[in-house]
Parts: sequence; C-alpha cells; structure tokens
Amino acid sequence: QVKLLESGGGSVQSGGSLRLSCVASGHTSEFNTMGWYRQAPGKSRLGVATIAADGRTKYTPYVKDRFTISQNNEKNIIYLQMNNVKPEDAAIYYCGAGVPAYLMEPLRPYVAEYEYRGQGTQVTVSA
Repeated sequence: QVKLLESGGGSVQSGGSLRLSCVASGHTSEFNTMGWYRQAPGKSRLGVATIAADGRTKYTPYVKDRFTISQNNEKNIIYLQMNNVKPEDAAIYYCGAGVPAYLMEPLRPYVAEYEYRGQGTQVTVSA
C-alpha cells in the first residue's frame, strides 16, 4: 500500500510564493518518478513538474523558471516551490508517484501515467 499526502496549499497573492509538500509512505522504493499535476475548474489536468530518482526534472512551460521541484535524500518527499505565482496557477495540486519505466523517456510532466496519486491540495491566488 502506498499513500501520498500533500500539504502546503492555501491562499497567496499574485506575485507571491508558496511551497507544497508531498510525503509518500509505504513501498516508496518502487518509485522511479514523482511529480505534481494540477486541475483548475473547467480545465483539463496539467502536468506541472516531474522529478526522477536520479534528480532530473522537467516542467511544463507554463511554470518553468517560476516553480522548482525537489526531493529529499530518501526520495519519499517532494516539494514544489512556487514563486511569482500568477492567477492562472490557481488549481488543486496533486502529487503523483510511480511511472512505468517504458514511459519515462523522454522525461516530461506526467498526469495519467502515475500509478499512485494524492488527494490534492488547493491553491488559491488573489490579484
């Protein structure tokens, strides 16, 4: 059994910063990839950022140079540092873990590929 628990969501002013965390518990040694995706009301899910076990990262162009994904040494916690947040970043942010190896190359922001998913954390952006 694997569980992912997100935290850190909340309300932030446009231009501000927020840091999301995702803690994975259970058989975390199975993971080769973890990441974040989001869904805003009325919009499709969007892969935001991915980090592979070897430290490689990939971002959607919408957040590149503003958001940073990172992981702890044990690779069971990932973070999403969100800087210069924009109103269009408002969404529920979900943590995902575990991508089939044959889908990992080229590395990209994932959504449907994750084997495990969290319940999400809400990010609200005020102008």
